[in-house]
Amino acid sequence: MQENKLRELDARGLACPLPVLRANRLLRSMTPGAQLKVMATDPSAPADFVQFCSATGHRLLDQSCQDGEFHLIIERRSDGQ
Repeated sequence: MQENKLRELDARGLACPLPVLRANRLLRSMTPGAQLKVMATDPSAPADFVQFCSATGHRLLDQSCQDGEFHLIIERRSDGQ
């Protein structure tokens, strides 16, 4: 069965590298193509996730910031790992 629900990770208040480490753990448990929304307040989070996605093959679909809170949408890579 395809995983359609957008999972969320509340990483607000966590400093680097915890948001990326927790996202990685969740993504590994998700089916290929599934999406994860990360909410973070660490100012380095956007750059960290760009680098993380580049290194792992996951896709950063969207990122936004409102009032110091970053929202990032990541799609799990499709290689099945």
